[in-house]
Amino acid sequence: MSGVDGVSGQVGRTALVTGASRGIGQAIAARLAAEGAMVIVHFGTDESGAAATVEAIERAGGTALAVRAELGVGGDVETLLAGVEAGLAGLPLDILVNNAAAAPTGPLGATTRAEFDHLFAVNVRAPYFLIEQALPLLRDGGRIITLSSVATRMANPAQTAFAMTKAAVETMSRTLASQLGPRGITVNAVAPGATRTAANGAVFDVPGLVEQIAGMTALDRLGGPGDVADVVAFLASDAARWITGQVVDASGGLFLGPRV
Repeated sequence: MSGVDGVSGQVGRTALVTGASRGIGQAIAARLAAEGAMVIVHFGTDESGAAATVEAIERAGGTALAVRAELGVGGDVETLLAGVEAGLAGLPLDILVNNAAAAPTGPLGATTRAEFDHLFAVNVRAPYFLIEQALPLLRDGGRIITLSSVATRMANPAQTAFAMTKAAVETMSRTLASQLGPRGITVNAVAPGATRTAANGAVFDVPGLVEQIAGMTALDRLGGPGDVADVVAFLASDAARWITGQVVDASGGLFLGPRV
């Protein structure tokens, strides 16, 4: 079934996108809905953002519903999956996108133990156990896609603990691809680079920062949420059925080496 830009459509399929109330997650939810999937929009605290995501999807002719669950706390996955099962109303889950993540907290010496534990609870523990507990809902031939970061291949002292969490989910994706392959389930990670969203736009208002990052990027610009969402949509499609256990760099070629 043909979909947007020639990517196989998702008509009749269901998807869960965590952290879909804004930014990249919101774009992924909208993109999958545009392909025809019924999308469950997970959010932690941003109820108005989740409602806006659902409203935009429905206004465009898609189907979506919002489910609230704070990640990184006791019972987080159970709360989320209870809402997901209620929303699916007996349907299987076809696509699981682990997008929700806690942001970098600073370099060694600045990150507290509590912040370190929170990073791992949200960025590693939550997706790991969400996958584990969602497997009975996930159909054979389904898709699991987890958002990583180019921070795993760059030495950025300001993001050490954050990069560690993303390296963990990359390893998780490779090993689960091997484990779940017999069911036809593909498991991949997508690693964005510098991506400007409505939520983080102020970060890039530092004079000269956009030009500096663009100068280190092969495609000579910052990324946008849609750039990443399109890669996720491809991995969720039938066209990507032979791709599993991979980390797909969606950074526009950030920090590949000296530009001459």
